[in-house]
Amino acid sequence: MNKKSFIILSFIIIFQIVCFIPSMKISAASTTINGIVTTNGTSFILDGKVFRFAGCNNYDLFTYGDGSNDATPDDIETKFMNKARIDEMMSNMASDGIKVVRTWGFSHETWHGFESQKGVYNEAQFMLFDYILESAKKHNIKVIIVLENYWEAYGGIDTRLKWEGLPGITHPNRAAFFTNAGCKEQYKNYVKHFVTRINHYTNEPYKNDPAIFSWELMNEPRYQDVSEEENLNGTTLRAWVDEMGKLIKELDPNHMVSTGLEGQAAKYGYGANAGNPFVYIHQSPYIDFTTAHPYPDEGWAGLNPEQAAKLVATWINESHNIVKKPFVMEEFNTHNNKEQYWNAMYEQIEKLNASGDLFWAYASYSGGFYLTHGDPLLKSVFAPHAEKMTQDIPVIPVTPGDLNGDGSVDALDFAKMKMYLLNQSGSTDMNIWDLNKDGQIDSLDLVTLKKILLGNFFSNNA
Repeated sequence: MNKKSFIILSFIIIFQIVCFIPSMKISAASTTINGIVTTNGTSFILDGKVFRFAGCNNYDLFTYGDGSNDATPDDIETKFMNKARIDEMMSNMASDGIKVVRTWGFSHETWHGFESQKGVYNEAQFMLFDYILESAKKHNIKVIIVLENYWEAYGGIDTRLKWEGLPGITHPNRAAFFTNAGCKEQYKNYVKHFVTRINHYTNEPYKNDPAIFSWELMNEPRYQDVSEEENLNGTTLRAWVDEMGKLIKELDPNHMVSTGLEGQAAKYGYGANAGNPFVYIHQSPYIDFTTAHPYPDEGWAGLNPEQAAKLVATWINESHNIVKKPFVMEEFNTHNNKEQYWNAMYEQIEKLNASGDLFWAYASYSGGFYLTHGDPLLKSVFAPHAEKMTQDIPVIPVTPGDLNGDGSVDALDFAKMKMYLLNQSGSTDMNIWDLNKDGQIDSLDLVTLKKILLGNFFSNNA
């Protein structure tokens, strides 16, 4: 047997082993739901087209209503929640060009708390969130739902630590949240309750709701000051991200999952190492896109507009070229010279084909980091940028079978499809995944992909 024949035979044997699927037991053929955003390489895809956006944070939508009158369903619908105020805010955001809004899906406080006591979930509050999603859908806005807070606002992980008899407040104390069995169980139970919810207005499960852009694990997670090694390598936080991201993907295989990471590190000259390295954490197979939160003129940061722009460019390049996922500048603002800073950072987003950005924050008033409908900055800086994000769309050729968006159809794509079929976990685009064009993603597509790969192999070695 010559060397060429040996290589071919070896490839076939190995391929057959790798390709083995137990007696076609793969279940639940998956279909892409219209209006749900997925990924292809470093781009978001919406209904077969590249999706880029300009948006905002509006964290306290869940507090719109008196938060106390919940004696009857009618009280909840007319008093506990303020539908008119939610609709007005959504309408204002939509008219200002907002396409995606990031908002809190957590609170441990008594007033408008989702979970004020350990394991006790406030149905009235979740009903209010049902309406947030319905209003967002009506106004063509997509929602990033943040599931917990590293910081103390609305209780955050300090409350979950307290429920386990543990201290919070400091970074070393908070680090226990990511390894303590009780804290992890609390978080998982909450995630299961939220992600598997059925909207009481539509009787549709959240996992099928196109208003949801992504589930976000936490606002600005860190595993800081446990050790210098952990500050640098992020091993413990990555394990937690993998565990919780995997859970959400199992519960909801349709929507994306994000981290809520800030992107600070000594190597960037922005902040310090905090146990959450940008590249390594975002390389989790259960995370769909990267995030960063630049606040360049904070006293501890001290970046001028040019330095801020360079920082954003660095994140984008690492996201696209190392992590190979879309990048979202998920929070940002400055105390001074807003037009200069915003334009400098927006220019990098536009020039380097980043996928989106969300300023902090849209509100019912203007001042400090907050802007409201009619704010001059929205017209002079945000609106032109938002228009560019929807008009200057890069043309990305769609190659059926190129599941990871790296420009080629190879064994990595086969492994990705097999993993998806076994776990029903991950984002999909029917134009790329549905290889036999039968309207679903199942084992027949895996067989088709196998044929494509074998054909390519023999062609290249003829």
